[in-house]
Amino acid sequence: MDAIASRPLPAGFIDGLLDIVGPEGLRQGEAVGLLHPGQHAGNLSAGLVVSPASTDETARIVRLCLEHGVAIVSHGGRTGLVGGGISAGGQIVLSTQRMNRILRLDPVERVAVVEAGITLQALQDAAAAHGLEPGIDIPARGSATIGGMISTNAGGLMAFRYGVMRHQVFGMEAVMADGTVLSDLTRVVKTSAGYDIKHLMIGAEGTLGVVTAASIKLYPKPKASATALLSMPDVATLLDTIRLALTPQAGELRAAEAMWNAYIRFTAAEHDWSDPSVPLDAPLYLLLQLGGRDEGELTGALEALFEAVAERHPETTGLIASSGRQEAELWRLREDTESVFRHFPGSPAFDVSLPQSEIAAYVERVEAELKAIDPALVALIFGHLADGNIHLLLNCETAPEPARIAQIEDVLFRTLKASGGCFSAEHGIGSKRIDPLYSTGDPGKLAVMRTIKTTLDPKNLFNPGKVLRLS
Repeated sequence: MDAIASRPLPAGFIDGLLDIVGPEGLRQGEAVGLLHPGQHAGNLSAGLVVSPASTDETARIVRLCLEHGVAIVSHGGRTGLVGGGISAGGQIVLSTQRMNRILRLDPVERVAVVEAGITLQALQDAAAAHGLEPGIDIPARGSATIGGMISTNAGGLMAFRYGVMRHQVFGMEAVMADGTVLSDLTRVVKTSAGYDIKHLMIGAEGTLGVVTAASIKLYPKPKASATALLSMPDVATLLDTIRLALTPQAGELRAAEAMWNAYIRFTAAEHDWSDPSVPLDAPLYLLLQLGGRDEGELTGALEALFEAVAERHPETTGLIASSGRQEAELWRLREDTESVFRHFPGSPAFDVSLPQSEIAAYVERVEAELKAIDPALVALIFGHLADGNIHLLLNCETAPEPARIAQIEDVLFRTLKASGGCFSAEHGIGSKRIDPLYSTGDPGKLAVMRTIKTTLDPKNLFNPGKVLRLS
């Protein structure tokens, strides 16, 4: 395979980029150093960031790169955790930041057509003006872009109800490796007209093309919400509580976020949070949010739920937020993962999914085996337990050596395939999870993935070194 290598940019190439995007669309040298690299210091190592303002400019950039043999690493909000946006000298970073418009938002159709660089929060705010919302939410909503979320098939807080990003995309516009524009911005759910090519792009992490626009499904946004934090004696109680919460007297369950003791104690200390109603001595905590028409009805539903749970599990304690400020405080306990990385900058981030019936035994085994590797190793665990997604951060001040990472990954990933789970629930593969993909992946699937990549991108133009091994 003719893989594009990392090498100095050819003569005349930058002039060609300037002809396409103008000086306002190109950063190089010191100007790149002013940008935040995001979650990985190597994201901007290419030293050149080009920001097209349209799909046409993107296609012209791709054709120029193909002509000169220059690889492209696409960037959205640079919030990825698996090294999917790392670039190198001789490559370019293609940023979608200037393609951030809402092209159409129809409250009757409940569909938004947006450019790839719009942030999730910007779309949420625009939809909220019409009483609508996209059916996906993630803590990085202020910086994560719709194009990036499509490319990683993001999941988030509401996946148990509405599905992941794959289920939110009606249509897509993208530029392929030969500069062809795939324009299929359908706004309807029912399409049965040949291959649905957009699903190749969703989750491909920029290895098959550049997503430039998408049609996104919208849902009615509840007028009110109510949040409760409950302590739990074990995983079985937590799952039983989620089951009860899925059929409340009023409203609907919008989030069910679990926090193991080490995690909530850490974030509570970080924010100097405490409440006598919820002592931090239980094994688990469950953050529940209901949405509906009336806050009073929702609060009553949470009270009834708490009474039902306490009757079945008397050791349960709980707190129902009595104000928007208190609700925000409770959510900060769950969503401030950045505080973990500030204290433990070497922490690797792991993201697994498994059937709910397997969660308790999995966590018990993992915690014991991590201690066997290093008694000082602590897993800070939280997750979206309504869909079986668990996140694990480790108390590592410096990044573990590769041999230690291999030991840790063996502990975390070894049993997932046999139990019907996955080693990467919503973070993707990037450059950090290629080995687990090959050690746990089905050979037939990997062969098909390679065929798709080499057929659609024979010069390895897009995001080389990510997701697949090609040599």
